[in-house]
Amino acid sequence: MEDQIISREDKIALFAKLVATNPLAVLKGDTIPYTSMNGNMYSYFSKEGVLALRLPEKERREFLEKYNTTLMEAYGIVQKEYVVVPDSLLQNTDELKPWFESSYIYVGLMKPKPTKGKKKG
Repeated sequence: MEDQIISREDKIALFAKLVATNPLAVLKGDTIPYTSMNGNMYSYFSKEGVLALRLPEKERREFLEKYNTTLMEAYGIVQKEYVVVPDSLLQNTDELKPWFESSYIYVGLMKPKPTKGKKKG
């Protein structure tokens, strides 16, 4: 299968299609579309047009090896828990879905981050 160049808009539509496979997942953000639960982000679409998925260590190693990809890098910092989703995989929602589910479950087990509500007093 040849690599096709797909637009950022098409990639975002594919990301939205992926998020829709989980009825509890909500796509947020306009410029940087992302998903999060309890204040913990588990997937996002970078300005550069790259989908990053947050995975637990075992799945992360497996994903990196299986898809010959790398950890996500943003602003010169390697994000240790995020993998780069290759465009060819982004175009295969059925194959990507279990990884997205793994990411969703992983973050669901994390301690909720405190909300940044208004302070009383």
